[in-house]
Amino acid sequence: MNIAITFRQMDSTDAVKGYATEKVSKIQKFLRHELQGQVTLSCQHHMHSAELVLHAGHDHFHAQDTSEDMYASIDRVIEKIERQITSAKGQHSKKGGERASQRLLPGVTDSED
Repeated sequence: MNIAITFRQMDSTDAVKGYATEKVSKIQKFLRHELQGQVTLSCQHHMHSAELVLHAGHDHFHAQDTSEDMYASIDRVIEKIERQITSAKGQHSKKGGERASQRLLPGVTDSED
């Protein structure tokens, strides 16, 4: 797992850095491949912004959020990424999810006589 954290227009603190690293590392349990993450934290005019870009194998996820609290922004970004991952997993499981015995051949109708 490789997580890089970048601070823009703000001082880096160990508390925020540790919090972001802890939250992002928990996402690994949803993914099959090793996680590569880029977290960008910034502050402009009392608004705190968090952006997260994740790469895991062929999957790529991106989320961003802005609020008045940095910890809330990080939490919301993590929630958005988790929704994207579960949505992507749902799409992958739907492909080929039916069995060959359940598929109808062209020209064959499913009627009970």
